[in-house]
Amino acid sequence: MFPTTAARALGIDFGTSNSTVGWWRPDSEPLIALEDDKITLPSVIFFNVEERRPVYGRLALHEYLEGYEGRLMRSLKSLLGSSLLKSETTVLGSAMPFKDLLGLFIGELKKRAEAVAGREFDSVVLGRPVFFVDDDPKADQEAQDTLVAVAQKLGFKDVSFQYEPLAAAFDYERSIEREELVLIVDIGGGTSDFSLVRLSPERREVADRQGDILATGGVHIGGTDFDKQLSIQGVMPLFGYGSKMKSDAFMPTSYHLNLATWHTINAVYAQKSQLALQNMRYDIVDATGIDRLFKLIEQRAGHWLAMQVEASKIELSDTERRDIDLARIEAGLVAELSRDLFEGAIGPLLERVRGSISELLNSADVDPARVDTVFFTGGSSGVPALRQNVAAMLPNARHIDGDRFGGIGNGLAIEAMKRYG
Repeated sequence: MFPTTAARALGIDFGTSNSTVGWWRPDSEPLIALEDDKITLPSVIFFNVEERRPVYGRLALHEYLEGYEGRLMRSLKSLLGSSLLKSETTVLGSAMPFKDLLGLFIGELKKRAEAVAGREFDSVVLGRPVFFVDDDPKADQEAQDTLVAVAQKLGFKDVSFQYEPLAAAFDYERSIEREELVLIVDIGGGTSDFSLVRLSPERREVADRQGDILATGGVHIGGTDFDKQLSIQGVMPLFGYGSKMKSDAFMPTSYHLNLATWHTINAVYAQKSQLALQNMRYDIVDATGIDRLFKLIEQRAGHWLAMQVEASKIELSDTERRDIDLARIEAGLVAELSRDLFEGAIGPLLERVRGSISELLNSADVDPARVDTVFFTGGSSGVPALRQNVAAMLPNARHIDGDRFGGIGNGLAIEAMKRYG
């Protein structure tokens, strides 16, 4: 039986794009309102130069878009497992280790949850992808160890982890009426994670579920990667991507790749980067694109452009085309985006997703026809091409949509209650 008193531990889903915090309470939904009445807090920090303070979530995006001077940081979770995690960046005129950025944001989640709960928490179950880093167990363990160190520094004495797709599975299990063999497809901002799990009403309250987990797998591909490919294929050619040099070589792609990647946008603004571009400008056959790039850099509009691309990706799930008005860069300039272009851009990524699911089914020795249900969760699980690819692999499975932004947090709250009371 679930307890009749509130849990003593939190479940935290620190996401690439959005984060949630769950706290199990009787007769109440687990997720805590983190910003106004919303259960999600966008995983964003804006360092406001004028007021010398960090701002979080939607307010951070608002102040940035309103033109306040400062530094916007997004997709912080992508730092885990990357070489950047051992380095530092400049924030409000001072050097700050990237690890401390993670602490600032996760600490804000803890602070807001404790304010709502009216109590402090010293135990937590953190969600984690099946792989922080593909094919590198050492780097993967370092990423988890980093989160442990961050959480302990924030005052959590007991820190444990649950795979994010398993947390989503346990949330879904609350609603089923019979046993099901379920493939959990969790497409988040930074990773795609999969779990093949046996679920049933009778198993809901069992503490040890290892025997019900047939296989787990994943690949380091998520919504931000979809954004990146859409940007590279549909937007960056307008800013010089693919331009020919007088030597007949192509313009280096690193600048455009950085602009298309949330956590590296600021690198393009660095003086060294701008000097290199200026030196390159006279060696390019047609300077139209690179001159637009200079205007974008001058306006520091990289994050604004990335938000426009992200919005286009979302809209292209329901419409056939979505144009981005780039008049702030050049009068009459438009990036014409279509679903066909988007699906072509992410085709290689979807092939890797299919490969990961096939590997998972093979490792479990399960015929795809035996899977009863595909449970979609995660903010990017609504991409039509992705769903079609998964459907083609599992011909007999019904498709269920979970709470794209809250399912993992709900499951982590349940897990925290079971582990810590």
